[in-house]
Amino acid sequence: MREHRSAVFSTGHQFLEGLRWHHGKLWASDFFSKTVKTFNADGSYIDVAEVEGSPSGLGFLDDGSVLVVSQMDRTVVRIEPDGTQSVHADFSQYAGGIGNDMIVTGKGDAYVGNFGFALGEEDPKTTRLVHVSADGSINPVGGEVLFPNGMAITPDRVLLTAQTWRHCITAFDIQEDGSLANERIWAQLDDSVHPDGIALDADGGVWFGNALTLESDSGFYRVVEGGEITDGVAIDRAWSVTCAFGGDDLRTLYMACNVTTLEEFHDGKSTSVVATANVGYKGSPAM
Repeated sequence: MREHRSAVFSTGHQFLEGLRWHHGKLWASDFFSKTVKTFNADGSYIDVAEVEGSPSGLGFLDDGSVLVVSQMDRTVVRIEPDGTQSVHADFSQYAGGIGNDMIVTGKGDAYVGNFGFALGEEDPKTTRLVHVSADGSINPVGGEVLFPNGMAITPDRVLLTAQTWRHCITAFDIQEDGSLANERIWAQLDDSVHPDGIALDADGGVWFGNALTLESDSGFYRVVEGGEITDGVAIDRAWSVTCAFGGDDLRTLYMACNVTTLEEFHDGKSTSVVATANVGYKGSPAM
């Protein structure tokens, strides 16, 4: 496995999630400050919106609107360019746990996950992803998944999602109507690995954060179809939560690193930094 070094990019955050690169800026959600942020090139940031239900997954529409998962409400909130907020979709009837990550396609379709159970309070339970059409209509799609987390879409319309508690990356074929078919394990990982947010590189590798650990195995890793780990970025004493490629050439890997434990997470206690690494790969453009 090739190892890469990281550097601190931005500090002063609580629990960052949902990293996305959009129109020349890094975006992120901060669970505990309930803010959506954009970052400048020097690591300084601007809080562009507050989402009372606690923001998570992010995506973007062609009209300049931002879609944000509101975790506690189990809704997708639409933030207009003028800052006005409205409920784009309510997926609470299909969510066994709070809302989580999301990916939005170039057509305006969204795929949204949820915890499936009360983390740290209940035994793990499966749930389903929800497809949100551009008009806000919703349908559960795919099979039963266990804590679906980060998502990416390949150029040939395959949806990849990390199943954190099944220790794997799962693939689905996206159908014309937005439904998902042909579920299969894309990469099975070791039982000690809990993949969280993911990012796809242009060579077909998936970078994932190994969350829920503060030990030496915390870090961001590149896995290829079949399960081989080819690259890694070690992270010191922090949960490795989510990552995104960015920069003008999409060659910088941005990584959200959150210092917390399950008990502290429950109590809303965490500190967070964004780190960067040059890993020798270019990110795959958003689909």
